[in-house]
Amino acid sequence: MAFQRRIFSGIQPTGNLHLGNYLGAVRNWVKLQSEFECIFCMVDMHAITVWQDPAELVRSTRELACAMIASGIDPEKNVLFNQSQNPDHATLAWIFNCVARMGWMSRMTQFKEKAGKDRENVSLGLFAYPALMAADILAYKATHVPVGEDQKQHLELARDIAQKFNHDYGKEIFPLTEPQIFGTATRVMSLRDGTKKMSKSDASDQSRINLTDTADAIADKIKRAKTDPHPLPENAEGLEGRPEVDNLLGIYAALKGVSMDDAIADFAGKGFADFKRGLTEVAVDHLGPITAEMRRLMADPGYVDGILRRGGERAREMSAPVIQEVYDVIGFLRP
Repeated sequence: MAFQRRIFSGIQPTGNLHLGNYLGAVRNWVKLQSEFECIFCMVDMHAITVWQDPAELVRSTRELACAMIASGIDPEKNVLFNQSQNPDHATLAWIFNCVARMGWMSRMTQFKEKAGKDRENVSLGLFAYPALMAADILAYKATHVPVGEDQKQHLELARDIAQKFNHDYGKEIFPLTEPQIFGTATRVMSLRDGTKKMSKSDASDQSRINLTDTADAIADKIKRAKTDPHPLPENAEGLEGRPEVDNLLGIYAALKGVSMDDAIADFAGKGFADFKRGLTEVAVDHLGPITAEMRRLMADPGYVDGILRRGGERAREMSAPVIQEVYDVIGFLRP
């Protein structure tokens, strides 16, 4: 069966959107708007697999929507909404819980990392949320999902669920969704430790550049970013064993829109003072307009809520026939 080319991508509304989210996800989503029908979602149902302050979750959801629009996501051309507006995600997730196997879920690396040694006390939702992620995608029969390397395993699980469902019921209902993994700086690392991913959950705000940061804050964070005592390398081989330098050059390359080799050539053999000034200039020039537009949008929550409301209505219109088809195939009576 030929499925319509469609993108689904979601991001959790927990804490400030940072440079890693922007370079690794949102900026790439903007590029996809001209190639695919796109559904972009703030996955607030995923967020509550761990405790969230309700008022903060509302604020973060709006802020994330503002960041996505300010970054170039067109809410008229695409579907932009928060996940909890469409109950079809939860409905299909339950069905997929009955298709997925315990062994599949147990092998999910992210669950092992997040649960750690305290597995008996984490929520069932944290264990089962890959089934909800599969439902997010397949409720719209999405054919492609842009993912980072850390989410690729979950997409493989979504493919396994789709394949098993199709096989069990003898009908090709769902596509085997393909990953889209992008190039330079898809995995932005902490400014304090180049071996750790830039994260909203890091206790140190100095570890990340938030899209809400002022130009002065960006300059300060780049100035304080961890480096090493050696000059910048002459070529890519010189990055080996230097994760912080690799990370900062990758950020520079991604923001400036050049290759890593070109970024290295711009500062080959120079000291970090020169490089950090150049990186600051590129970061402020690129992020400044986004931050300004975010602040404008955040000052008008009614406008943003209207966009999300319309997006939720469109999302439900798209997923409703899929759920009806699934009910018929499973044998759920619809009098």
